[in-house]
Amino acid sequence: MKKCMIWLVAAIMMILAGCSGNSGGSESSSGSGSGDSGKSDETKTMKMAVATSKDRSLTQGLYKFQEIVEAETNGSIKVEVFPDGQLGGDRVVFEGLKMNSIQGTTMSTGPIAGFVKEFEVLDFPYLFKDEETAYKVLDGQIGTDLLTKLDSQGIVGLNYWENGFRQLTNNKREVKSVEDVKGLKIRTLENELHIDLWKSLGANPSPMPYTELFTGLEQGVVDGQENPAGNITTGNFYEVQDYVTKTDHIYNASVFMISDKFMQTLSDEEKEIVTKASEEARDYQRELNQKESEEAFAALEKEGMKVTELSEEARKDFEDKAKEIYSKYTEKVGKELVDQIMNEIK
Repeated sequence: MKKCMIWLVAAIMMILAGCSGNSGGSESSSGSGSGDSGKSDETKTMKMAVATSKDRSLTQGLYKFQEIVEAETNGSIKVEVFPDGQLGGDRVVFEGLKMNSIQGTTMSTGPIAGFVKEFEVLDFPYLFKDEETAYKVLDGQIGTDLLTKLDSQGIVGLNYWENGFRQLTNNKREVKSVEDVKGLKIRTLENELHIDLWKSLGANPSPMPYTELFTGLEQGVVDGQENPAGNITTGNFYEVQDYVTKTDHIYNASVFMISDKFMQTLSDEEKEIVTKASEEARDYQRELNQKESEEAFAALEKEGMKVTELSEEARKDFEDKAKEIYSKYTEKVGKELVDQIMNEIK
């Protein structure tokens, strides 16, 4: 009887051990695990953070990325999108990518330049005359070389999405010339070049995270702000701003980035899927953004804003004043890089 009991207990222990060995089929990871990333039964989670609202083309691009990645990986990668600055402003998100507490984002080049100075060159005022010129530079060797500069931050730059040409709004007066800008308190990106630009135009610039902008306008902390048309509409800035001027003063690329620590957890196949998905989502987002920009001014006018087109003379004045900052920032980012971009544009 005793022998039977011993054999019975031993058999039960073996069964339990076998069950325990097969219980790890759905390991959830935020990219910090040290296991074999090629396992098909391991689920990896990507937190994708963005400052813009869920309706904005940039956020919609992240949803497209989510759709493609989850379908192509058969669920081995789960993508979660956090719009409206839910996980913090640009600087917080960038730091999150470095630490891998956030796995991906798309972000304007202005905030990135605070960490990698060379990106400052893409925010030079009146650098690109249109989107096609920007794409030629960004999607070519110059843009690719710039993306590799993010390696030093522990971030993988995959490509460039589009925030668009920045426009000026305020609630004090119609801006038809550079003279009309003088004295306006303008919210800018947390970026030295943007601050110097608006100083050169006679404004009083005030850097502020995008997540705090609407409240700042509503409470009169600033008189106005400058953003691509899509942000002005989806951010509901027409509720607290009366005037918008088509200045087109900076073309804003938006870099699509992934935490390198997270990328290292992926199998080669998953890395390829993520890369291709970022390219499909980029093309989708750029198309959406151009549609947003085309429709934005009519929508803003309908909401009661005064839309102002600059005369050729006024636009030239804006360009001439804005380009006064070129010499300072050419020295900062490197003359060779600036010359490369200028030659490519020409």
